[in-house]
Amino acid sequence: MTSTPVYSEASSRPEPRHLALAHLSVEVGHFYMEDLAGGDDRVRTQFRKVAPWLEATRSALAADLDGVRPRLSTCFLVDDYFRSDTAPEEVVDRVLSIAEEYGVRIDYLAREAGCSEADRVPLAELTAAMLLPEPPVGSNGSRPPVQDSGWLCNGERSPADHTGRQAMMPREEWRPAVEFGKRNHSIFLDVELWRDRTEVVDGTPGQRRLWSCPFLAAVWQLMRLGALRHEGEPVAQPRRWSGPWPKRWADLPAVIQLTEHPAPFAAYRTTSILPQSYLGIEHATNVILNHLDVDEAVIAQTVDRAQREGVFVPAQLGARLSHVFIDAPVAGPRW
Repeated sequence: MTSTPVYSEASSRPEPRHLALAHLSVEVGHFYMEDLAGGDDRVRTQFRKVAPWLEATRSALAADLDGVRPRLSTCFLVDDYFRSDTAPEEVVDRVLSIAEEYGVRIDYLAREAGCSEADRVPLAELTAAMLLPEPPVGSNGSRPPVQDSGWLCNGERSPADHTGRQAMMPREEWRPAVEFGKRNHSIFLDVELWRDRTEVVDGTPGQRRLWSCPFLAAVWQLMRLGALRHEGEPVAQPRRWSGPWPKRWADLPAVIQLTEHPAPFAAYRTTSILPQSYLGIEHATNVILNHLDVDEAVIAQTVDRAQREGVFVPAQLGARLSHVFIDAPVAGPRW
């Protein structure tokens, strides 16, 4: 009997595995180490401001679902990427205790370094590989593509006055930057996604890529939306932690489940309750999300599941995000 050979495309993607989804993921805090190391006042102010907004968000979700039992989970993010010189054993229980004072239940704790790499999967690199820059009409190629420059914008940049121009050549007429899809006026944004720098490790110089805060925030949103896959499998899945908290943040999973039987970490939509100083980062995050070529099968999977539940979820990831900006005095974000 002769067997018939079967051929498949080498670049074909495996079918993405389904992921449990809540209706809404609410971020109740994004703490820098300065916030955590600066005493309890900043943390206490954050949760005091968050508490009424969390209840209002919960009520609004129940009203939107019109009788369907809401699935809402809460999370907070600790920035151990740019600075990790505090100890979880000294921080986590203190933060959870303060949150409990104000009735803020936290289901999941996440590490920002886990947005760069989790379970040996390079999440930031996976996300960078999905970037789709929009070259402006008439571009002459003088600006390197995003994969080379590490910069992404939401429109057409103003022409640069190149220093290599011959002295007697006429200066190019200045034109303003233009936002893609602008409404009446442009709001132009140019975002640094990463910076490559040379570091010496064990006497050997090498290149290290430092991801920017907005780019890691985009990965964070992808994680919360359940939109990232590696070889078809979900990434950075929450894990329980048993025993005392460790001395190093790197010894913790990327996402830790803190409560018994919470709603799923990933959700159809996300809400972030953040200090006003994060507004610029969240704008940049939305621009990044709108320039990603996310696996269409994952998008379709989520939209179809929501429809079967009678819930509308837009295909565009940026449209699934909402924010509440409060005036809590926390340390300013570092890009």
